[in-house]
Amino acid sequence: MERKIDVTNPATGEIIDSVQMHSESEIRTAINKGANAFFNWSKTNAHKRAQLLKNWAQVVMNHKQELANLMTLENGKPLKESLGEVDYSVDYLEWYAEEAKRIYGRTIPANDGSKRIIVTKEPIGLVAAITPWNFPAAMMARKAAPALAAGCTFIVKPASETPLTGMKFIELAHEAGIPKDVIQYVNGKGSDIGSIFTESEAVRKITFTGSTAVGKSLIKNSANTVKHVTMELGGHAPLIVAKDADLDLAAKQAVASKFRNAGQTCVCANRIIVHEDVVNTFTEKFIQEVEKLKVGNGLDDGTDIGPIINKQGFEKITDQIKDAIEKGATAKIGNSFETNESEGYFFIQPTVLTEVTTDMTIMHEETFGPVAPILTFSTAEEAVELANSTPFGLAAYFFTSDYRLGTYLHDHLKFGIIGWNDGGPSAAHAPFGGMKESGLGREGGIEGIEPYLETKYMSIGGLSFNG
Repeated sequence: MERKIDVTNPATGEIIDSVQMHSESEIRTAINKGANAFFNWSKTNAHKRAQLLKNWAQVVMNHKQELANLMTLENGKPLKESLGEVDYSVDYLEWYAEEAKRIYGRTIPANDGSKRIIVTKEPIGLVAAITPWNFPAAMMARKAAPALAAGCTFIVKPASETPLTGMKFIELAHEAGIPKDVIQYVNGKGSDIGSIFTESEAVRKITFTGSTAVGKSLIKNSANTVKHVTMELGGHAPLIVAKDADLDLAAKQAVASKFRNAGQTCVCANRIIVHEDVVNTFTEKFIQEVEKLKVGNGLDDGTDIGPIINKQGFEKITDQIKDAIEKGATAKIGNSFETNESEGYFFIQPTVLTEVTTDMTIMHEETFGPVAPILTFSTAEEAVELANSTPFGLAAYFFTSDYRLGTYLHDHLKFGIIGWNDGGPSAAHAPFGGMKESGLGREGGIEGIEPYLETKYMSIGGLSFNG
């Protein structure tokens, strides 16, 4: 029986397309094709690989509007955010096009004059990727670009909620001249394809962006074949506002961080921790900014916040709001919903909670929605303790004009990405990744290509020459 994935518009519930699921045999065939293509691709001149990545970037830009419209249709994010994501994706393609030509080896002085030690880098092999629904183009580019630049071949399972953007993105790679067996996609149930990827001896690396629970399972299942893994997992980002902070800047940047993609990003501010002396002023300014946000269909002009991706996500968010209010929190704005379960769409008005305490679920679980809980601190040590009191360590933010406090917070916050007076620190040329249970490895920057490379050293003896 032919199996299909119905792709729906989360703003309307309308089915916009149906995607055929690949069978197990088709997936294994694709894996074999990728493994077989590795020899020729890995031997392709680095300058040629670089040019093909640049070609891909140009082709993507030629289809920018089409990609952005498609992304908003299946993801729900405002069109302006989708257009920005296409640009962000191209940043990765262009950055790693250059890095392809900078995979250097080195010569190490030997302790024996008759020897020479040579270190070289070579690509790992076939890379299997699993990408998330919230950034269907950017996360594809962030994994595929360094893999191809390093000389690896690549196969990806796009998120079932948003496969169309990823499929188109890869089709554009083929249009740019990258061989079809070098970069492929497969569609199907995540757990099924994940098992095939981890079991396959032909797959030498797994790269995944998604939940910590799934990431742990992939790590465990990759152990039997000792695969390399890169994991970008869950977050629970704190945002600290110090007593001396520029409160207007902090309010604007907190809104930008918290409500991007309706709060459905892994680096969104999940906990806003404000000094007790300025919490009332900050909250007032923050709410003034939140009140400007327009909720609606991402394709409509002026929309700032789109729908929640699905019913499961909606229920998680509303459960956290309900739990917080039952335990004493106050919804200063929001806590209202527009839903139609039969049609299949779920909207949440941006919500600000005050009088938040640490016993509330929202303080311990990632929300992935447009809800901002505000609680207070009195000392820097207390702010750090609150911020670090989570198994996650992906992103953190703080706002202060005091370089001494800023340095202290940087040194004591256990997070891989930190924004100081900056609510949007991500960049293709900077290393992205978390500490603790937020992941393994880094993506982006010069660090982002290393996970796709093996290091080999050769000791050459008998070099003594007596002429």
